Amino acid sequence: MTNKQVKNNAADCVNEKRLLDLFLELAKIDGPSGKEQKVADYLKEALPELGFTLQFDEAHKNFDGEVGNLIAYKEGTDSSVPPLFFSTHMDTVLPTKDLKPVIKDGVIYSDGTTILGADDRAALAAYIEGVRAVIESGIPHGPIELVLTVNEQPGLVGARYLDYSRPKSKFGYIFDSSGDVGQTILKGPYSSRIWMKIKGNAAHIALNSEEGNNAFILAAAGLLDINLGEIDEETLANIGIIEGGELTSIIPGEVTVAGEVRSFSKEKLDKQLKHMEDAMRKAVEARGGSVEVTIEKKYSGFSIPEDHILTQTVLNASENIKVKPYLTETLGGADTNVLNENGLICLTLGNGFQNIHSFRECISEENLTNTGRLTAALIQQWYESQK
Repeated sequence: MTNKQVKNNAADCVNEKRLLDLFLELAKIDGPSGKEQKVADYLKEALPELGFTLQFDEAHKNFDGEVGNLIAYKEGTDSSVPPLFFSTHMDTVLPTKDLKPVIKDGVIYSDGTTILGADDRAALAAYIEGVRAVIESGIPHGPIELVLTVNEQPGLVGARYLDYSRPKSKFGYIFDSSGDVGQTILKGPYSSRIWMKIKGNAAHIALNSEEGNNAFILAAAGLLDINLGEIDEETLANIGIIEGGELTSIIPGEVTVAGEVRSFSKEKLDKQLKHMEDAMRKAVEARGGSVEVTIEKKYSGFSIPEDHILTQTVLNASENIKVKPYLTETLGGADTNVLNENGLICLTLGNGFQNIHSFRECISEENLTNTGRLTAALIQQWYESQK
């Protein structure tokens, strides 16, 4: 392509039909969490055609998965510019085998017998099309990197075990949110799980019931004293698991109660966890029982300033493609949390999927196209901001 043929806006080279076809092709590849080999095999063919070199880490050996995280790197036309990465996950929450897509009034659905897999095959397809558009436009650009994780849906597992010595980039973006394209999430929460094992005394209701101390009753007393739901504007708490008991004729001697706390403030997170432990312990011990508490960290929070180059780049890129950007925060978790904690500075962007993790999942063709257009625009804007 000669200089006269270079397009001013790489996003204009995004081919809507090509992107739609690519998304549907990717969505039909069955790759639930831990079973992403077929997705990896597809990418091993597709990405080198765009000039990427590929390497896989061995994260999957930590959770008996099929394949590790994929790090793909493409040299820029100008290597003096720092590389920019785009990340998403290769897995879906449920299988997409025999997916039958339905498009109605500009919105893509499954036929209702499977999930659609827009979370997050939409981002994966958009990255590929966005890079292809940059190449076809002929614009100069810096190096581009893809950090594609596995086993994200169960709790950001692949990102946690990512070999962080492999990526060359330090800054990037993750399209993985239900907001329309233009949503820019600058702040994500800290999150921890709390496991409380409540012990009473097991006994048979007919033979020695007087010796029993029902662990369910002990746990219930504690739960009545625990503050849950929206603790304040920055903190949420929930109890989501209660497990225990053996037979209907046995007074249960042990029950496990598990919950989760999320907060933008690490101090508030720790305060709520301590409240939950103290309230349960006080109620249980007052009734002759005991409690064992385990705190399990899920991920750390992140906060990207409004004047950060990543923020300014996405604001300018959004305006360049006539998408209205807006800055926000979320108490939802994403690979963004784990990558930031490990030195890959990034923020989460909306790509507009809806009703995820259900058979009602959908994404509009407009949001799919705009994700591809914004990917191309970000690559272009990043380069121009560095020169």
